[in-house]
Amino acid sequence: MNKPTGAAFRLKMAKQRAEAFLLEEGICSLPVNPFAIAQSRDIEVRPKHDAEGGVSGMLLRHGDVFGILYATHVESEGFHRFSVGHELGHYFLDGHLDHVLPKDGIHTSHAGFTSSDIYEREADQFSAGLLMPSVPFRKAIAQQKNSGLEVVDALAGLCRTSLTSTAIRYAELTSDAVVIVISEGSNVDFCIMSETIKVLRELTWLKKGAPVPERTLTAELNANRERVRAGDRIEAEIDIMDWLGGVRSVKAIEQSVGLGSYGKTLTVLTCPTVEDDTYREDGEDEEDFEERWTPRFRK
Repeated sequence: MNKPTGAAFRLKMAKQRAEAFLLEEGICSLPVNPFAIAQSRDIEVRPKHDAEGGVSGMLLRHGDVFGILYATHVESEGFHRFSVGHELGHYFLDGHLDHVLPKDGIHTSHAGFTSSDIYEREADQFSAGLLMPSVPFRKAIAQQKNSGLEVVDALAGLCRTSLTSTAIRYAELTSDAVVIVISEGSNVDFCIMSETIKVLRELTWLKKGAPVPERTLTAELNANRERVRAGDRIEAEIDIMDWLGGVRSVKAIEQSVGLGSYGKTLTVLTCPTVEDDTYREDGEDEEDFEERWTPRFRK
């Protein structure tokens, strides 16, 4: 596997910094409580009810005293916890305070994997690693009997995280062939593919701003903002080529759910028939698999 370079390396290291912090603090089970972590550093955390749309939280500084405000316009405990984790990323990650808040004042954040700013993206990755560390998260995935959105639901409940951040972490760590898409209206906000699904050749990567494919369930759901705000869920069997093109027709399941006041839609595309030849070698059992990944968490 090629080593990440540049921005990709920085994002990977931000996530690993969060996992190393948990190890240092002796935190090894789920869920992880970001409010308690802030309290352990004498950082006061409060809700901010009048934050502008798109603002996830704020980091406040007065000398060596810090505080965190998290936005409540999105009615989701998982969103609130991720936002606090994001601000902790700015606090803990090397160079962040010098960049985002070098003197007394307020830094406004836009968490949620959609910012193009490298410092905001690093803070997102820190929060993901903090709230969903790889070893216990992989163990939780292994215990699931389903795939797709049902797994995301279960993991979000276990970690007390948002469906969005949980789905993205699931795609990063699962051996299932899945694609996660976050969209709003007719456009894609974010897309991530699991390593396993990449065995399908010549897939089209859905970049930010790309159109949601026409005649898909997601396009149908996004056309009705009230259904998105109501949290409607829809599911159907599709061909993965309907979403990603490629050269091989493969049956897939499209599951879409409106994310309420967040105003966006989460789509989980699952290809149950695609073999996993990425994470495991022939004959490798669950114990070997866990052992191979555990040292990465302990670094």
